[in-house]
This record gives sequence, structure tokens and C-alpha cells, in this order.
Amino acid sequence: MALPGLLKNNIYPAFCLTIFAFLISCENKKSTDTEKESVPVVESGKKNAPAFNSDSAYSYVKAQVDFGPRIPGTKAHAKCADYLVSKLKSYGLEVLVQKATIKTFDKKQFTLKNIIASYKPEAQKRIMICSHWDTRPWADADVKDKDKPFDGANDGASGVGVALEIARQVSLVSPNIGVDIIYFDLEDYGQSGGESDTWCLGSQYWSKNLHKANYYADFGILLDMVAGPNAVFPKEQNSLDFARFAVDKVWKAADNAGYGNYFVNQSENFVGVDDHVFVNNAGVPCIDIIEYSPTNRGFGSYHHTHEDNMSVIDKNTIKAVGQTLVEVIYSE
Repeated sequence: MALPGLLKNNIYPAFCLTIFAFLISCENKKSTDTEKESVPVVESGKKNAPAFNSDSAYSYVKAQVDFGPRIPGTKAHAKCADYLVSKLKSYGLEVLVQKATIKTFDKKQFTLKNIIASYKPEAQKRIMICSHWDTRPWADADVKDKDKPFDGANDGASGVGVALEIARQVSLVSPNIGVDIIYFDLEDYGQSGGESDTWCLGSQYWSKNLHKANYYADFGILLDMVAGPNAVFPKEQNSLDFARFAVDKVWKAADNAGYGNYFVNQSENFVGVDDHVFVNNAGVPCIDIIEYSPTNRGFGSYHHTHEDNMSVIDKNTIKAVGQTLVEVIYSE
């Protein structure tokens, strides 16, 4: 109880100042020591993959189908091109339309439109996601109305819709790498039973006329018929020959995400030619995610028939493919 006595003799204020100065000195030394001892936090660089929205991707598929068959030279084709360019730009991607005059096997002439969108075009490390956006002019695999067009909901619109949702996702959560989305035109205007070079005219043209000088991506993923119910995606043989490392990466990501029942661990040689063949010819290792029918030992029964409409589009399959792609992109 000495404090009242110290105050009476004016010793207390001086004592308090001394104690206060001592405490400040200790605190400053503590802060300095802490700053010297602290170690900067180094992030791994990888980002958590966002949740792929299958409802959104489904709406993009439907929007394309609602235009009607996207046959080159038609109003539906022109309107769909405008729609895709507008949506891609709205998500902040740089977009260009590669145009060329192309002659088809039946001696007809069309203006080809390859729609090319880039996210982080300055990034050296890149992944390409591609699909074709046109539809075949005839349902020549059907038993009726073989000369009439069909919706092309799975064969064309499904891959485009999944890739468009990828564009939306990267606009919301920026990945560490660049992403290129390429929609090839005139893929499905080939001669049935004819030479392979009558097909995939858009990717053929692009492979010889790259949209950017010395363009390169670490690998590419082609999406072709990726929304059928209970779809099975085996390791397509051309993909294994061209880019086995990318096949292993994608199928592992699918298995880790719980979609191993879609991305099955078996190889099948059932694709003669597809856009990824010509992408590989351009020097970009590219694989094909494409549905396989064990019953038909090839493509699904809807293929190039009037059954290829919105009734064969399954959101669960869209989710499996889309989430797998997101996991791959954000693991880089």
C-alpha cells in the first residue's frame, strides 16, 4: 500500500513514466524480433476447382438447338455464331472468327467460321478445349427422312455447351493458366463412306492456318458427343497414340472426382477421324472425349438420326465431363 505515499512525494509520476517507457521498449523489441523471425507464406499456386454448373451448360446446349440445325449457309448457323461470339465476349475472353471459303465434297461452297476465344492470351502455359458447332445437313443414318436435317443436340451442341460453361467458370475464378476455346465449323459435312479428308474441314483449315503465329498449347481436349445418358467414355485409340500423357491426366482427374463410371479404364479403336487428328497435325497434342456404345461397338444409336435431340441430353453426364475438365484446368 505504498502507492499513496509515492504520489504524496511526487515520486509516483516519474516512476510511472519510467515503467511506461520500459514497456514500450520491450514491445518494440518484441515486434522487431517477430518481424525478423517471421517466414513468408508460400502458396502452392494451385487453386480449388469451382463447381461446374450442369444446369448452365444444359441451357447453352438448348439455346443452340433452339436456333434450329446449324447447317453452314443457313440463318440458324449465322444466328448461332453471333450468339456464341457474344457469350464468349461477355465472359471476358478475346474472340476472333476465322473465316475462309471452303468447298465441300459435293462441290458446294460455304464460308467457314471457326470461333476462337482465349482467356489469358499472354500466358505461355495453355490448355485448348475444342468442339465442332455445326450440324450435319442430313440424318443419313436414320431409316426415315434421311435427307432432312436433325437437331444435333449431342453431336455438336453438347461439347459447345460444356466449353461455354468452362468459359463462364474461368471468368469467375481465374486459373493459373491460359485457356483457349475453339469451335470448329464444317466438321460434320463429310461424305458418308468417303475419304476422311471430306470431314473436319474447319480443323483441317485451322491446322494449316493457325489463328496465331506459332500457336501452341500444352495439350488439347476435344469434346464430341459428351451428354448422352449413362455415357461411356473409353480411352480412344488415336488419343492414346497422340497424347497418352493427356489421356492419363484427364482419366485420373475423372476418377478422383468420382466419375470413373463414365471415364472407363479401357481403350477402344472406334474413331476413324475427328477434329483432334488435325489438331495433332498442327503440333498440339490433343485427345478426344467421345461417347462409345458397347452395344453398337461404335457411336450411339442416335448418331446422325432424328433422335439426336434434347431428349438425349443428360445433366448428370454433362456434370461428369464438365467437372472433370474443371479439375484438370485448376490443377495446373
